[in-house]
Amino acid sequence: MPKFLMFTTLGPDGAATLREKPERVKEVNSEVEALGVKVLEQYVLLGPYDFCNVLEAPDETTMAKVALILGSRGTVKTVTMAAIPVDEYIAALRDSAG
Repeated sequence: MPKFLMFTTLGPDGAATLREKPERVKEVNSEVEALGVKVLEQYVLLGPYDFCNVLEAPDETTMAKVALILGSRGTVKTVTMAAIPVDEYIAALRDSAG
């Protein structure tokens, strides 16, 4: 299944929610999984983004739907990128070198 990296920045309301209820992070993970996207790993970041999630989704459309739903709440902004495992990439390059 395709993998994606989702970088998340909290808005003021999102930060306030986490300060009051830190377990909200895990609740959102459950909501994401109910939409058909599996949370493989999650990291808190220092820098321009607050979180990085490694996600697995059936396809880009499902991932785009999840990103839109999360962003439409107004508590976070996301940047999502497809992630291709290096071994798959190398194999594809070898196949195309023909």
